[in-house]
Amino acid sequence: MKTYTDLYPQVCAFENIFKAYRDARKAKRKFASVAAFELNQEAELLQLRDELQTHSWQPGAYHSFYIHDPKKRLISAAPFRDRVVHHCLHNVIEPLWETRFIFDTYANRQGKGTHAALDRCTQFARRFQYVLQGDLKQYFPSIDHALLRAELARWIKDDAVLELCDRIIASGVGVLNEEYEMQWFAGDDLFAVNRPRGLPIGNLTSQFWANVFLNRFDHFVKRELKCAGYVRYVDDFLLFGDDKRQLHQWRAQVIHWLAQLRLKLHETRAQISPVTHGIPFLGFRVYPTHRRLKRRNVIHFRQHFKQKIAQVARGEIAWARLDASVQGWINHARYGDTWRLRGEVLRGERIPHLFQNV
Repeated sequence: MKTYTDLYPQVCAFENIFKAYRDARKAKRKFASVAAFELNQEAELLQLRDELQTHSWQPGAYHSFYIHDPKKRLISAAPFRDRVVHHCLHNVIEPLWETRFIFDTYANRQGKGTHAALDRCTQFARRFQYVLQGDLKQYFPSIDHALLRAELARWIKDDAVLELCDRIIASGVGVLNEEYEMQWFAGDDLFAVNRPRGLPIGNLTSQFWANVFLNRFDHFVKRELKCAGYVRYVDDFLLFGDDKRQLHQWRAQVIHWLAQLRLKLHETRAQISPVTHGIPFLGFRVYPTHRRLKRRNVIHFRQHFKQKIAQVARGEIAWARLDASVQGWINHARYGDTWRLRGEVLRGERIPHLFQNV
C-alpha cells in the first residue's frame, strides 16, 4: 500500500499558495474581503506562507447563513484567507485520492458533475430492470471527525499535513450542531453524543472530504456486493440490478456497513422500484427513455424568477444578474425533456429577451 510523506513543503510552496489564491478568488472578486486581500496580495500571501511554514496558521470564525436550493441548507463560509489555505491543502492531497476513487462517483471531481451522473443513471436505467435508491440522513452534520481523520491517515504519513487537516476539521466543530439530530449506534455509551462531528457546507475541503469519507463504501459496493450498476453523487446513490431479492439483500448489507461510519440511510426512501417508474435523482426524474424536471425545482424557480423580476423593477439588482440566473436554470433544465416547459415558464412572464435561448 503506497503512502505519502514529505507533502508539507508542497503545501507551503509559494507557487502553490499563489495558485490557491487565484482559484479561491474565482467569481468572488466583488466581495469586500476578497478585494481587501487583493489590494495587498503580496504581503498577504507571504504572511500566509510564513504562518504555514511555522505551523502558526489558525482558522478564523465562520460566517453562516441559510440558502434554499430548494432544500434549506446552512452554509458556513470561512474567511477568505482560510479558503486560500483550503485550496493549498486540496491542491496537494486531492491527486492522491483521485486515482483511488471509483469511476462512478461524480461530485466535486474534474470531468464529472451533475450532468455526467444523470447520463450514467440513464445508461444503467436502460440496462437494468430495478433500482435501489439511497440517501443519507444529515450527511455533512454526521461526518465523524475521528473516523475521517483515520481515513486520511491511511494514506498520508506526513504529520505536518495531518496536523493542518486536524486544524481545518476541528474548525467545523459545533458549526452544524443545530442541523444534527443525534443518531445512536450499537455499542454507544452516553459519551457518544460528545463525539466531534460535522463538516461545514461551503468549504472546498469539506466537499473533498465528503468523497474521501465514502470512498471505502464505494469500493464495498463494487468489490464485495459486486454491483455492476452503481452511481453516487455526494450522499445520493443508486444501485441497479435485475434481481429484486438480491437488491433487498444489498439494502440490508448497505445499512449494516454504513453504521461502521456512523451514518444512516433514510430507510423509508430506500426502496426497490422498477426503473420504468422513473428514478428521482439530482433534480430530475430519470426514465430509460427520457427525463423530467422535478416539480419542486420548477416551483422553486418560478418563485425565484418572480422575486428577481421585482428586484429589477425596484432597481435593487441589475438586469444582467437576472439574466445570468435565468440562463443558469435553462442550462440545467435543458438536460431533461423540458423544451416546452422552459418556454411556458419564461413566456409566462412576458420578457422576450430571456427566452431567446430556451
